[in-house]
Amino acid sequence: MSAGVDVARAERQEGRREGLPRSDRLRRRREFLLVQRSGKRVHTEHFILIVSPRSDSGGGRLGVTITKKVAGAVGRNRVKRVLREVFRRNRHYFPRGYDLVVIAKSGAPLLGYEAVRHEVGRVRRALAKAAARSALPVEASPDASARSGSPPRGPRAPRTERSPAPDRKTRP
Repeated sequence: MSAGVDVARAERQEGRREGLPRSDRLRRRREFLLVQRSGKRVHTEHFILIVSPRSDSGGGRLGVTITKKVAGAVGRNRVKRVLREVFRRNRHYFPRGYDLVVIAKSGAPLLGYEAVRHEVGRVRRALAKAAARSALPVEASPDASARSGSPPRGPRAPRTERSPAPDRKTRP
């Protein structure tokens, strides 16, 4: 048996609740968007992992995104459960102090726990590198993050009255 199974069995025997606590999850839309805009991406066959430093000093949090194109409700919920369990049991795979958003691709609902754990385990180094890259300071104004990644613009020039083209007739 694997160490993760032994940990889960011990937790059940002690009467502790299994599952990923709410404090370890991304739950609000703005948290997801912040990670997706400012984070660095790592691609696998069935997932896109986006890692971004946390704004506070807490441990890492996980958010899972999966669209209706990938699976129905049952399949989407299963993918979320499996990913949360991989995150909970294998914290050493993920950089500490970083938020992680996982976007599921097609084929993800067919994977079991071991397949997901193996796929995420193969990109541990890439995740660590992406975390290091995302921690570098970004040159942008504070209001730039409010828009969708576009560079900040200066003030607009006042509008002027346009004169008609010289060869066209104007209406009275």
